Amino acid sequence: MEKATTPLPQLGHHDVYAFAPASIGNVGPGFDVLGLALSAPGDLLGASLRNSPGLSLIVHGDGGRLPRELENNSASLAARLVLERASAASQGLTLELHKCMPFASGLGSSAASAVAAAVAVNQLLGKPLSDRCLVEICYQVEGMVSGPSADNAAASIYGGMVLLSSLQPLQLISLPVPDRLHVVVAHPCFELSTRQARAVLPPSVSLAERSANAARLGTLLSALYTGRLGRIADALQDPVVTPARAALVPGAVEVMRAARSAGALGSSISGAGPSVFAFCDGPEGLPVVGIAMRAAFATAGLNARLFSGPARAPGARLVSVSELASLKLEYYDKPC
Repeated sequence: MEKATTPLPQLGHHDVYAFAPASIGNVGPGFDVLGLALSAPGDLLGASLRNSPGLSLIVHGDGGRLPRELENNSASLAARLVLERASAASQGLTLELHKCMPFASGLGSSAASAVAAAVAVNQLLGKPLSDRCLVEICYQVEGMVSGPSADNAAASIYGGMVLLSSLQPLQLISLPVPDRLHVVVAHPCFELSTRQARAVLPPSVSLAERSANAARLGTLLSALYTGRLGRIADALQDPVVTPARAALVPGAVEVMRAARSAGALGSSISGAGPSVFAFCDGPEGLPVVGIAMRAAFATAGLNARLFSGPARAPGARLVSVSELASLKLEYYDKPC
């Protein structure tokens, strides 16, 4: 991971701390059904119970961009829903969110905030809710703040790669991720909101296109279950969503092409964009592929940060006070 712009200040004292990782949604042909957790970046949230009713929220690292109103912030919304589902709505809470992710990046920023809050508050209450219930809550929050989707939240909670086989009722499948599969993400200094990215999607899809994407999704799942990573190159090709969104991101097509030319198994847009990810067979090729992707963005006039690691990354987790420094989290509140 590259250096961000601002280190975290001294952290306040809280009963629990939870870290929720960034994630890639819409993995290749898996629009709204396939999510992948990343090793970094991610959000950190401290939470404490308090004797008086009510909820308070402090936010750091966002440059003042996130709403402080409790009914509009994904962290506070998730916390309130956890309290309600756990029949503890009268319990008072103090939340302190450290926003350690770039905005409008296609890396599940709002989902990470919601997940960190949901995991922390659930822990404070003695873990009355299951992980699947927490995904349901974060799915509801996503619908309130950026548009209904659960692939980012599911991956951020469970880790690895998660398939959403149904949304109503919510059904999840944690997929096997081969040890050799690694991922590198190039995040350009360019913001693209989820609403913008959804607005350009084609209103209808032909039967032939639907069949082709279903076959590619099946091929991707086959690659994961069998470990035959060579199948990923064809599996990530998405003729429906990716071209529409690539047109919104300067250099996106060239970045994906550069990743493949540098040895990546395949490449596609991360979530709504503008970030672009690439899969590699083993960690050895990550630096070369990442440099090629960043160079392609530079040719389009955009600086880019790189994040990389194993594709089988852990999901959201509690962090002890002694572990906080080892996370090496930083804010992305200034241009890269």
